[in-house]
Amino acid sequence: MLTLHPYLPSDAELVLSWCREKKEFYLWSAGVLGEYPLAAENLHFPVDAEAFLLHDETGAAGFFILRKTEEKEYRIGFVIIDPKKRGLGYGKKMMRLAAEYAFENGAEAVSLAVFENNEKAMHCYESAGFLPVEGKESYVVLGEKWYCRRMRLKKEDEQ
Repeated sequence: MLTLHPYLPSDAELVLSWCREKKEFYLWSAGVLGEYPLAAENLHFPVDAEAFLLHDETGAAGFFILRKTEEKEYRIGFVIIDPKKRGLGYGKKMMRLAAEYAFENGAEAVSLAVFENNEKAMHCYESAGFLPVEGKESYVVLGEKWYCRRMRLKKEDEQ
C-alpha cells in the first residue's frame, strides 16, 4: 500500500540521491533549488510549501511538494520517484494522492509544470488525469531553453 508521509529535513540526502546525474537533477528542479550536485543541507523549499514522501512497504519511494498558489488552487512541484521504483505506477498513484490531499483541503484544482523534454513524466501526469492547459513556462537549463507545459486536474474531473 502506498501512503503519504511528511517530509523531514533528515530525508534530504535520500531524495537527492534519486537524482543520479546532472540532467536528471535539472529535469527535477529546473535549477531553482541550486546547482548540481546539491548538498543535503542546502535543500530548501518555499516556506509556504508542504513536502511529502510517498512510502511503500519498504520505505520512501517518492517525493513532492504542494503549495497553495491561488485561493482554490494548489501546485505540485519537485516530483521524483526512487529510480529503483520507477515504472511501477508509483508516480501516477503519488499524483492521485497529492490531488486527493489538496481537494480535501479546499482546492478546486491542482496544477503542475513539466518539461516537455521529460516525456515519461508528462505521460505519468496524463495517466493521473492531469490535462495540458494554455501557456508555457521556460527556463534556461544547461545552456538550453527548456519549455514547461502546465497541466491541471480539476476537482470535478477527478475520477
